[in-house]
Amino acid sequence: MPANFALDDDSVVVIIGSGAGGGTVSQQLTARGIKVVCLEAGPRRGLGDIVNNEPEMFVKLSWLDRRIGEGYAPDGMPVWSVKGVGGTTTHWTACCPRLHDFEFKSLSTYGEIADCNLADWPLSLDDMAPWYDIAEDMLGVTGTHGIERLPPSANFKVMEAAARKVGYSDIDTYNMAINSAPRNGRPACLQMGFCNSGCAINAKWTTLFNHIPQAEATDYYDLRPDSMVTRIVTDENGRASAVRYRDKDGVEHEQKARVVCVAANVVETTRLLLNSATERFPNGLANSSDQVGRNYMRHVMGMVFGVMPGEVNWYKGTTCAGVIRDEIKHDTSRGFSGGFQYHLLALGPEYIATNLVPNGWGKDYANLLLDYDKLSGVIITGEDPPQQSNRITLHATEKDQHGLPVPIVSYNKHPNTEAMLQYAYGRARSMYEALGATRTFTHEGFGATHNMGVCRMGADPATSVCNSYGQTHDIPNLFVSDGSLFTTSGSANPTLTIISLMLRQADYLAGELGSGAL
Repeated sequence: MPANFALDDDSVVVIIGSGAGGGTVSQQLTARGIKVVCLEAGPRRGLGDIVNNEPEMFVKLSWLDRRIGEGYAPDGMPVWSVKGVGGTTTHWTACCPRLHDFEFKSLSTYGEIADCNLADWPLSLDDMAPWYDIAEDMLGVTGTHGIERLPPSANFKVMEAAARKVGYSDIDTYNMAINSAPRNGRPACLQMGFCNSGCAINAKWTTLFNHIPQAEATDYYDLRPDSMVTRIVTDENGRASAVRYRDKDGVEHEQKARVVCVAANVVETTRLLLNSATERFPNGLANSSDQVGRNYMRHVMGMVFGVMPGEVNWYKGTTCAGVIRDEIKHDTSRGFSGGFQYHLLALGPEYIATNLVPNGWGKDYANLLLDYDKLSGVIITGEDPPQQSNRITLHATEKDQHGLPVPIVSYNKHPNTEAMLQYAYGRARSMYEALGATRTFTHEGFGATHNMGVCRMGADPATSVCNSYGQTHDIPNLFVSDGSLFTTSGSANPTLTIISLMLRQADYLAGELGSGAL
């Protein structure tokens, strides 16, 4: 039976969030016999709740509470995250690349860029390599540790042939946390398609069906779904001493804590820290540097599609199992700093109707649907430079249903981003045209899903929020345990790096707890 710790038990570690960060820290600490209370804002879902229908899953999974977007962040849903046990690991492509060495050293590599807040990570690839190794083996990442890659779909074969036409060569079906053969109690991928919003057979790794049950199998894990955290309480010594939350009936509780780890994705992590301000911490918790909420990054993203001369049936197969890596480099002759990669992509007719052809009506949409089986596509994922003005703040007067101030996400593209996008669009159009595409078109994507920054790591407390372990400079027993830690974004999908950072954090945290330092 899962544990049930008392509200006044001040020996527990309270973890806020159960996704890639919170789920990993939970699993690692409980495996060491450390008591954990995990507070998750959303419900717990089962495998039977997952269907291969992305519009239906969007409604089931998405965090739909009121959020304000400014600038290039769409109002209403400026970021896209999940509300539920498992967090955004229940809605992810499962792409698991490592950051490259130069991406840990953007300031040293690129130099100063106007209107950017570049900084080197307080970690190197060498520091992270052993944790990447553990994470890849834990998730069963294809293409690593002798794990066979996923088979190529027809869409992949078209992308690969098109890429080689224009001189690209670093191409394969990618490093994916999706089983190519049965492993760790999960079956092999059946290439069912439309699976970004959950895998109906559990071939894709998630904390929901992996780390969470592993933690529950110990006597040290108390998971509380439908628990919306409203405040972190600090004591007279300035330490985090408790967490207040509301259950699904709106009843408020206060859980005592020895350590608090915030793993709520960038918007809620920021909101919680800022909303927990006190007389001692008037600008919010861990915010003496004024960097909480700043440097928000979301990756440079855009899509390119080609209508090919024959059938592709791009919806058949794992959605993003394909990569072109040749552009992951720093080469300013292209007109920008940093790099990007192309991932395989397929979209459902509904997305085309609501995004590529607004309102999904008319001759253009009808013709596109007639050619649906001939579409092939890629998504661009590129490095997004941090800007202090790209930030998350709290509305002065507007409150949500929990009585919390509504978060405001302000984001504008940097000129480096626009230059990268236009270059990437041009190269991808050339690829498909070289293979005989009768038409190509681009689209700048959807609300951000790769959310990073806002509580950046660094050695200097004056310019960063946390040290390299995610421990806040201002409050030793308060940790940040999600992608908010990223100093810069790199071009890699962030989940593998988040999990690797959390393996390292949990190891450090267990040591500090064991020695009595915390």
